[in-house]
Amino acid sequence: MKDKKLHTFIRSWDFTISIIFVIVMFFGSFISPYFLDPGNLLETTFNFIEKAVIALPMAFIILSGDIDVSVGSILALSSLAMGAASQTGIQTSGLVVIGLTVGLLAGILNGWLITRFDIPAIAVTIGTQSLYRGISQAVLGDQAFTKYPESFAYFGQGYIPGTKIPFELMLYFILALATGILLHRTTFGRKVYALGRNPVAARFTGVPVNRIRFIIFSWAGLFSGLAAVLLTSRIGSTRPNIASGIELDAITSVVLGGVAISGGFGRIFGVVVANFLLGYLKFGMGLINIPGRLMNLITGSLLIIAVVIPEIMKRFELNMHIKRSS
Repeated sequence: MKDKKLHTFIRSWDFTISIIFVIVMFFGSFISPYFLDPGNLLETTFNFIEKAVIALPMAFIILSGDIDVSVGSILALSSLAMGAASQTGIQTSGLVVIGLTVGLLAGILNGWLITRFDIPAIAVTIGTQSLYRGISQAVLGDQAFTKYPESFAYFGQGYIPGTKIPFELMLYFILALATGILLHRTTFGRKVYALGRNPVAARFTGVPVNRIRFIIFSWAGLFSGLAAVLLTSRIGSTRPNIASGIELDAITSVVLGGVAISGGFGRIFGVVVANFLLGYLKFGMGLINIPGRLMNLITGSLLIIAVVIPEIMKRFELNMHIKRSS
């Protein structure tokens, strides 16, 4: 049984992306003596944990066969609400509650529109993406909210007491573990897989399709609100263009992590590895002053590889099965 599990893992994308991660870390150690410094590796996580947090519910959304391109705009709207509240004197605990609540409400609106009117998720979230971002731009214009309580900075800049481990890194690991258990060890997770593989069959077998989709999109909104708390705390300001493009980064991490863009297949482990792979890859390229455009080219190439290789492997296995059958 153990040999079978090991063989299955070696043939999986989780194993492949783990090998790619090791290769990136190996070559990174040669390009700069600062790359594998433990302090630098911990510090650079500040630059990508917010994306990684959003990628967790995004994995569920893509697994279910949907997509959400509004998460970055939800983050901006949540940050706007916290910034406006902070100007009136509301303190840290209140700001956190406001950020999470606004994110949750925005996600609930997405889920309600999608399930109540049976509108494709891509259409709804494109619309709410413009709506949420537009509200931020209309309110702020060229201005920014920069007045936040001193204690608020801990969420995005603080460390676990007595260590050099960033608070938000530890929070991410806890969320990733909980998310993995939810997906791989509960009935809810099995229903998400069933929905992504065949929504019609899932409905006929008693899976509450609309309820699950509503929950997932609401959850994505909540985690976008959490990412807003972390990011706003880290940079200490709210601007109308905050987190622009973060939704594409989250989707890239999920797909690179082995979650099938068509839904139904993938694991949280691969998504977590993909987040760190992309984060440390960009860190390494930054150390040797690679331009941002070239970074995007390399990241895009990795994404294409992540999409193409599993399809090649599926076709190869199918051909081998046909040959054995004949």
